Amino acid sequence: MVRLDDGKLVVQTVDFFTPIVDDPYQFGQIAAVNSLSDIYAMGALPRFALNIVGFPIKELPKEVLTDILRGGTDKAKEAGIPIVGGHSIDDKEPKYGLVVTGEVAESKLIRNSGAQEGNALILTKPLGTGIISTAIKRGTASEKMIQDVVNCMATLNAAASKLMQDYDVRAATDVTGFGLLGHLTEMCRASGVSAEIQFDDLPFLDGVDTLAKNGVIPGGTKRNLEYASKFVSMADSLTETQKLMAADAQTSGGLLVALPQDQAQAYAANCTNTTGLQAQQVGVFTPPQNSEIILM
Repeated sequence: MVRLDDGKLVVQTVDFFTPIVDDPYQFGQIAAVNSLSDIYAMGALPRFALNIVGFPIKELPKEVLTDILRGGTDKAKEAGIPIVGGHSIDDKEPKYGLVVTGEVAESKLIRNSGAQEGNALILTKPLGTGIISTAIKRGTASEKMIQDVVNCMATLNAAASKLMQDYDVRAATDVTGFGLLGHLTEMCRASGVSAEIQFDDLPFLDGVDTLAKNGVIPGGTKRNLEYASKFVSMADSLTETQKLMAADAQTSGGLLVALPQDQAQAYAANCTNTTGLQAQQVGVFTPPQNSEIILM
């Protein structure tokens, strides 16, 4: 981030990835939303963006690239920003994302390091995008699963971010590739606290449990669990499937928000009413314990 003379901060982030859905327009939407997420997690407003594109121009029709860029442009318009340029290369596999520049008053900047003992932990989108995306690649996802996961991943975190300014939010981060456990571990370490989570309180997209029980698990999720097991204490009552679900690698996930317990229900309800996606309290921050996270 860069501090300006007027008390404002310029913040910037970049993200891009390969297709996780078959429809190029939807892929463009999801990649753009995912790229914007870090800006929203800081309580900042995006101002403009640049495209980052890799595309096999001699192997795929140009119409595919057009649809990817159209998806990104439409989501940028929804976020209220222009895409002012970018860069593209000829690549073996399509890749797309954005460099996003945002702005926030320094007094309103939300970091991932301010969670306090007793704060509630809110998750603003359901989990399971990694598992369902893997099912899509394997051709085993139902049409409803595809619709649900695309809707979830293509929903901007703008509303959840804007609502943070109406509450005494202490810390926030977004949930992406490292999954809930990975990103929450970073928040706990930065804040000097631990977190307790009840598995039964975690919201999942419909069908995720069935897919996971059938072994539809992305490689990133398995790596997440292996990494998290070093820092997360997991109850003996949890099955291996449940542990993997909690560690699922997310694409364009929601925000993890720490705020006072007496404001948690109202914030979660307002998020749900605004986005149509299930937001709810999933845990509480505690004094430091032997593990950063206790999953029960």
